[in-house]
Amino acid sequence: MELRVPLPPFRAEDYPAPGTEDPPGSGQPGGAGHPPGSGLPPGSGHPRSAGHPPGAGRPPGTGDIPRPAGHELLGAVAGWGETVTPAGRLRLLPVRAERDLALVTAWMNDPAVAALWGLGGPEETTAAHLRAQLDGDGRSVPCLGLLDGVPMSYWEIYRADLAPLARHYPARPHDTGLRLLIGAVADRGRGIGSCLLRAVSGLVLDNRPSCTRVVAEPDLRNAPSVAAFLRAGFRFSAEVGIPDRRAALMMRERSLRDLL
Repeated sequence: MELRVPLPPFRAEDYPAPGTEDPPGSGQPGGAGHPPGSGLPPGSGHPRSAGHPPGAGRPPGTGDIPRPAGHELLGAVAGWGETVTPAGRLRLLPVRAERDLALVTAWMNDPAVAALWGLGGPEETTAAHLRAQLDGDGRSVPCLGLLDGVPMSYWEIYRADLAPLARHYPARPHDTGLRLLIGAVADRGRGIGSCLLRAVSGLVLDNRPSCTRVVAEPDLRNAPSVAAFLRAGFRFSAEVGIPDRRAALMMRERSLRDLL
């Protein structure tokens, strides 16, 4: 059964130009621009993400691995700025539920996306997934990817060393994970994913000097996704078992950044 939800109309004024949005730090859990649960309708439960299949119940970075006292989390993702890619100018804009919930819900209800993310269904399903991050301590930040000012992808940037994933590989302090969803069907299957992955992993390394590598865990069954990570300069590190699926542990090392 198809789960398609109509896309909301695009309004350029909803997505401010760089330097005109809220100050860095807003749009993050606990930040000035995102009081806990801002704009999210009530609901219960936290549906799975690509890294946490049915039964896991938590999005990336929201597991029960405690945060050491005084530990840096992700910093001000909203202030990472733009990066130029072969596809256009890309920047990350932290999700605001009152602005972005309808759009992210529509993307999550695309059949191909729903099969991997498991978040198809009513708006409350996506809201609960976002709430788990927005109400958290900042170890996972959901973002829109804007290409030349137009939202076209959804990202989750998270502290992999503090996430449940860290139980499945020898994590290093400040390992930073990312997850990508390309919203528009027209943008899929033409190589844009690897372009975006290289750009955003570069933003992570540029803005998080304590991070020595960027990690990801796409589903092994999703061969196009694994191939996109390889083209983006990641290397296959291991096959890891995550509840209900096998994942390809992918890594982009700072030390190999200019070689791959």
